[in-house]
Amino acid sequence: MATTPDTPTTPDVVVQNIWDTIGAFMLSPLGKLVQVALIIAGAIIASWILRLFIRRVVSQIVNGVKKNQGAEDTQALSVSPLAAVRLVQRTRTLGTVMSNIVNVVVVIIAIVMIVNVIDDKLIGSLSLLTAALGAGLGFGAQNIVKDVFNGLFMVMEDQLGVGDVVELGGATTLATGVVERVGIRVTQIRDVNGTLWFVRNGEVLRVGNTSQGWSRVIVDLAVPYTSDVVHAQELALETANTLAHTPKWRSRIIDRPEVWGIESVSADALVVRVVVKTRTAAKDDVSRELRTRLFQDFREQEVPLTSLEAVVLSGFDSAGSVLGAKPPRTRPIGTVNQSLTKPPADDKPASKRAPRRKSTGDNPAGQTPPTE
Repeated sequence: MATTPDTPTTPDVVVQNIWDTIGAFMLSPLGKLVQVALIIAGAIIASWILRLFIRRVVSQIVNGVKKNQGAEDTQALSVSPLAAVRLVQRTRTLGTVMSNIVNVVVVIIAIVMIVNVIDDKLIGSLSLLTAALGAGLGFGAQNIVKDVFNGLFMVMEDQLGVGDVVELGGATTLATGVVERVGIRVTQIRDVNGTLWFVRNGEVLRVGNTSQGWSRVIVDLAVPYTSDVVHAQELALETANTLAHTPKWRSRIIDRPEVWGIESVSADALVVRVVVKTRTAAKDDVSRELRTRLFQDFREQEVPLTSLEAVVLSGFDSAGSVLGAKPPRTRPIGTVNQSLTKPPADDKPASKRAPRRKSTGDNPAGQTPPTE
């Protein structure tokens, strides 16, 4: 009788048998269920690790800025250079957006892997159906795509960030307030009444950001006709300069105060405008303090004021004064002893030309004497 040789039991064969057993188990319904559970657990762990890495990077950048500026918390950065404050805001915004992107990407990969585990031919057989569904979804979900791309561009171009005071507008004003969260599809705005607005990024056509760079306090003083307007302007400028040199307020004011003069004439008073360039976060505080000091100083000097209000200019109202009041710089044009239509006879410098001739007798001033 022939005998069958025994199967060798070398370590390699044992390991191969173990893997074959595991493979056969994974192909069973229970094994597929285990694979799905492992994929879900792996997706959760991967998402947590990536979001932890993003938070660490954001914390390192923010703490580095605080250390360089000698600030213990973020609120203390309000007196730091504008670039440092903006770096913190933009870093936190990018961290929020990157966390959202990580979540979406991990979920999509996990779903594809789960479908492949359930039936590895399912994705291939549904390719045509997927193409048809993609075309339909592309037409129906174009607003979602628009929201995502618009949100990414707003963040990358630094149009807004977490903590900014903004006004989002489309065909009409959508929301005005503080940015609390910037997502890849929706931006959350908290207004002054505490209402939280959810604005789709695709609906935003313009962004008005009052937290970038600098801001300006504009106060109009209504001075009666019976008062000395020149004295009122000097007193207003002196009050604003005193405020700018006060230790409590000089870190919030970044430029010398200006008086733009008489801006308008009403039936009862002349409106004198005072402006102060401030940090963005300190505009409201400086505005209140400036109005209080103007009222007190004008009352002490017995200069009456019919109204004292802060204004917000819009449109083309004084748009040419965005960089401040700039009076014209001109130099007198020499019109004595030369014609306005003919060039001078000599090319000598002005300092070597003949001095102006004084008018005598019947010769009126500003005319050359008749030649013989």
